[in-house]
Amino acid sequence: MKRKIAAIDIGTTKVCTIMGTLDSTSGLRILGVGIAPSHGIEKALVANVTQAKESIRQSVRKAEMMAGYRLDSAYIGVTGKHINSNNNKGTIAITKTDQLVRGDDLKRVLDVALNVKAPADRKMLHVIPRAYTLDGHEVKNPVGMHGYELNVEAHCITAAVASIQNLTQCVRGIGIEIDDLILEPLASAEAVLSEEEKMAGVLIADIGGGTTDIAVLREGSIYHTSVLPVAGHQITRDIAAGLGLSFELAEEMKKKYSNLLPAGEEEDRVVGENGHSISYRDLCDIVRARVEEMMRLVVLELPRSDYSKLIPAGIVVTGGGANMPGIVELTQSITRLPVRIGIPPALNGVSNALLNDPAYATSVGLVLWKMKNENTQKWVTKPAGLRGLFASLFRMFK
Repeated sequence: MKRKIAAIDIGTTKVCTIMGTLDSTSGLRILGVGIAPSHGIEKALVANVTQAKESIRQSVRKAEMMAGYRLDSAYIGVTGKHINSNNNKGTIAITKTDQLVRGDDLKRVLDVALNVKAPADRKMLHVIPRAYTLDGHEVKNPVGMHGYELNVEAHCITAAVASIQNLTQCVRGIGIEIDDLILEPLASAEAVLSEEEKMAGVLIADIGGGTTDIAVLREGSIYHTSVLPVAGHQITRDIAAGLGLSFELAEEMKKKYSNLLPAGEEEDRVVGENGHSISYRDLCDIVRARVEEMMRLVVLELPRSDYSKLIPAGIVVTGGGANMPGIVELTQSITRLPVRIGIPPALNGVSNALLNDPAYATSVGLVLWKMKNENTQKWVTKPAGLRGLFASLFRMFK
């Protein structure tokens, strides 16, 4: 039986909507993709509700026209500096007479891990079990095993309530319900990392327009997540300030000419657009200085200083910033680790030509992550009042 699935990636530079179907035989098939410029979003946060709603509406409309049906609900990506994460532990006794671990014991031990007082302005976004220990022995899935004491280490991700409410207001304001909120670096990791990298220890750095999203995975599960409020727009602002250009022209120059490792014979040439000429060397120097700083900040975000042991599989760079020429070589020279570009996988349907780019790692990953993580605990703001009640009843009888 086919069921519809959709995701909306609301970024600082673009909004991408993906619509498709899932079934048990043919898997995921993409039917519609809508990409629109993003307005009213700054550093991944809503700055102007009216503009943000219109950007989302344009993206959704384009996807609907391609897919041939109306979008009712979607998974939504979340990021921003307001995101916090930590690893909590919980311990319970297995009290049933047969000492057999059951599904409700997993819920109980996760509840213990979550039993920490959170500020009123923060809510839980994800609770992801990292590792279970039964009577001192680490196990992948303790259900059905005999034991006396069950421990769990869970990666807990919280978000600022106000930021989430502003985002959900924009989505629901155009008539779309929210199936779930998903942290964007988790989605990007699902789209571009191999299972071998996840087991060995790897860092993904998703460089977008407003933020650089970071996730570390080890032993097949999430180990650390964080968000840096430094990304592509900061590079553009540096170019605009340093070379006396408008933001729009600086962005165009960056995309068309910048190179983190310019060839020696090209450094003295002059490049230009729309009647403005600038030094190619100056442009590349500005971009390189900001990207060097950015990649050093990424390493500083790691929870351990001996990062070569934490992430022996190295760094996977994705997002729109991964398209900067020379970023692999520059990151390798800074970190002394293996580095590669993360490109989303080819999907069945209409998506290949549109989405085969690091800039769409999160968009593709939102769908892939939800396919593989149906049972993770999460928090989603619910619609209030009668409208929310009627929406809930409609979904029950639909």
